[in-house]
Amino acid sequence: MYNDLQIKIDEIAERILTLGGTPIHSFSGYLKVAEIKPVENETNGPKCVGHILDAFKTLLEKERDILEMSGDLNDEGTNAMASDYIREKEKMVWMYSAFLAK
Repeated sequence: MYNDLQIKIDEIAERILTLGGTPIHSFSGYLKVAEIKPVENETNGPKCVGHILDAFKTLLEKERDILEMSGDLNDEGTNAMASDYIREKEKMVWMYSAFLAK
């Protein structure tokens, strides 16, 4: 998961640059705009998985918003990227939800 996230961060930054924008370059910058806040001092495994699941659901909402906006702008590159991320995240939500249901 960690390596996959690094790849996605790079892909998103490249997409932002391709579209003429400037991506955020620092962790502190990410924290300032993040809607998903860090969870500290949680040691209960199922609760940790629940926090991850909540974060995935928040990301899915944002990715669906991006998909809608990119569709409105006929931005096929961003649209394809968002669709791929949504498909992967939906599977992760399903798997983590199944784990917590046991």
